[in-house]
Amino acid sequence: MHVSAQNTERSTNELGIGIGGITYKGDVSPRYRLLSNRPALTLFYKRDVSRALVLRGSLLAGKVKAKDTQYEDLPLSDYRKAEVTTSVLELAVGFDYNFLNYYDFRRHIRWTPYFTLGVAGLAYNNKTTAPNPVVLYPENGGNNEPYKTSFTMAVPIGAGIKYALTHRLNLGVEFGARFLLTDKFDNLTNQNEKVMNPHDNDWYFYNGVSLSYTFYKINCPLF
Repeated sequence: MHVSAQNTERSTNELGIGIGGITYKGDVSPRYRLLSNRPALTLFYKRDVSRALVLRGSLLAGKVKAKDTQYEDLPLSDYRKAEVTTSVLELAVGFDYNFLNYYDFRRHIRWTPYFTLGVAGLAYNNKTTAPNPVVLYPENGGNNEPYKTSFTMAVPIGAGIKYALTHRLNLGVEFGARFLLTDKFDNLTNQNEKVMNPHDNDWYFYNGVSLSYTFYKINCPLF
């Protein structure tokens, strides 16, 4: 088999781990705030479908924390003084689109920017409190609500850069947003519509770096 043909006659499987930060945008955090990122861990598997398309599956775990006191320039945040804590476990599948031919070994430096899109299911456990619980939960006897576990779906979308450290080791950087199909990620929906917005769904974001290992399989042509 000639070396120049190897790109069309091999397939790849990739296993990796990533670390980064996770944060959210919603009632308590109305704007993306880089300093609100908290540690998150992801495990992923990728398999090439073509030179450009890569099938991916991933597991992401992290914890989101946000406080109204970080947005005291906003009158509602200054009045409400809520604090949200949400633990997340996400399982996602989707595709990466590589803009360059990453497995062209004739390139002296192998790298590519990529775009990613998928669908995710997640379990999350959250609690939102305030110094004066009546502001958030007027019908809960003056108490904050306990932790709640819920399930929902999300649409992950993002972009990244992948760089080959060696023939098999890859370094990646990725930023992704998750559009949630719920407004309950921060447990603020319609308990008191005077201090919360029930009409806009929540978002959360992951950005991080990854290290992965590529397994190659030579697909011998049939004669």
